[in-house]
Amino acid sequence: MAAAASAQDASHGSPRQHDKYDRLVAAAQSVSKLKVAVAHPCDATSLGAVIEAFALGLIDPILVGPQDKITATAEALGKDISELRVVEAPHSHGAAATAVDLVKSGKAEALMKGSLHTDELMGAVVRREGGLRTARRISHCFVMDIPGHDTALIITDAAVNIAPTLEDKVHIVQNAIDLARALGVDPVRVAILSAMETVNPKVPSTIEAAALCKMADRGQITGGILDGPLALDNAINLGAAKIKKIESPVAGQANVLVVPDLEAGNMLAKSLTFLAGADAAGIVLGARVPIILTSRADSAITRLASCAVASLVADAQRTRLAIPEV
Repeated sequence: MAAAASAQDASHGSPRQHDKYDRLVAAAQSVSKLKVAVAHPCDATSLGAVIEAFALGLIDPILVGPQDKITATAEALGKDISELRVVEAPHSHGAAATAVDLVKSGKAEALMKGSLHTDELMGAVVRREGGLRTARRISHCFVMDIPGHDTALIITDAAVNIAPTLEDKVHIVQNAIDLARALGVDPVRVAILSAMETVNPKVPSTIEAAALCKMADRGQITGGILDGPLALDNAINLGAAKIKKIESPVAGQANVLVVPDLEAGNMLAKSLTFLAGADAAGIVLGARVPIILTSRADSAITRLASCAVASLVADAQRTRLAIPEV
């Protein structure tokens, strides 16, 4: 794909391959085009990503925001948006609310963040009246393309749940498993991370990891193979797992990493991005529809990959029962 081939490594400015994201985009191009309500795409970065995703056949966007600002942004980019539908909203708060309403009315299958703060969009999503809550806890997943790592790696939750409880983590894990399956991952190997691989009563995350694994054994979490607690090294490196004499179908080959809390997840994801040259496509799950969350620092291929991930999730949701609403 041309967009991927020309993408630049954020830390070095040199081209690199994005085979994992290329495969995601190709898979998304084979399913129905995703109808996306884009909240306040009023800067060059957010609008440009929408236009490119539309051109690649990934999304069918509805641009929600002040029409004069959207038009001016398109003109500054030298892009023609006459084929795209624009729904007027006076400001970013209004755009978030209107975008959510488009989903509620069935006119959109997903949300996408434009040039507004994440809290504005998520505030409209989680509002008690007219929001998009379900019986699931809302959580965020990074789908990371890491140089030198054979497969995309899902990291959760690094952006929404600050200090999740054990009950929250059940939903976080299930959301991540459902995402992995939507992306065609089989088997889904989930590592519940901590600082060590043994259960230590003084380290609460190790106890929660053990509880989550037993819950999976009893069918309270389904669709994936869980193990934990695992330290990061023996979760993703077979050599490290062998040195520690850990025998497990997950250890050394995890494709989903569940972190203890937002701080740990955020530091892990950003370390991979800025020290290892990884890209991090972002998506929020557990609401009625997938929510595409991008950062101002994201590369073009990362934004396209986020759209592709949302499209594959929505396609999977079309073929199974929807999560029950609250």
